[in-house]
Amino acid sequence: LSSSRNHEAKYSYFFDLARWSCFPANAKQAINIYQEVLMHPLVRLAIQAVEHFIKTCKSLPCPNPLPDDLKQNAGAFVTIKNQDSFRGCIGTITPKYKNLAEEVIRNAIRSANEDPRFDPVQKRELPSLIFSVDVLTPLEKINNLEEHNVKQFGLVVRGEGKQGVLLPDLDNIKTANQQLKVCLRKGGFKNNDTYELFRFEVKRFK
Repeated sequence: LSSSRNHEAKYSYFFDLARWSCFPANAKQAINIYQEVLMHPLVRLAIQAVEHFIKTCKSLPCPNPLPDDLKQNAGAFVTIKNQDSFRGCIGTITPKYKNLAEEVIRNAIRSANEDPRFDPVQKRELPSLIFSVDVLTPLEKINNLEEHNVKQFGLVVRGEGKQGVLLPDLDNIKTANQQLKVCLRKGGFKNNDTYELFRFEVKRFK
């Protein structure tokens, strides 16, 4: 997958066109064009998936032809925010669907409609929502949390049919023990439960 910096450089010339054609007559439209051009394809796909589902109650078909970097298999999370407030965050730790594009499409729809913490996203909210997509590396088993960097690594806690997951680099998570406690709480673990620890990294696209 292309880095955000390379993606921005690759398409920056579109902003020049938008700037000269739209400023100052329609600054808001020019800014929207600029943001759309710089948006990573995975984020755009997640937004399109949610918009399509709200409009048709059907899943968005996979892009055809499918770009090579979307043919890979990887777990993915789609996070939806309204300003600084969460509106949904659901994903797959390991690949569940046939390619990354479908992984993002399905998880975007689930995030918008099936996160039990929130009401389903409504059409009127779409213009104010912010989407991000995390593509996960394979899980790596670890024995402890020594030198565990919560900015770099997400955490999975598994045991006795329970599981808790937390993505890396979250604003409210400062320490490894805090990350662990949240995972244990999310997984419904009790004090005496045994569990195993796994870590993963992500590529985050906004």
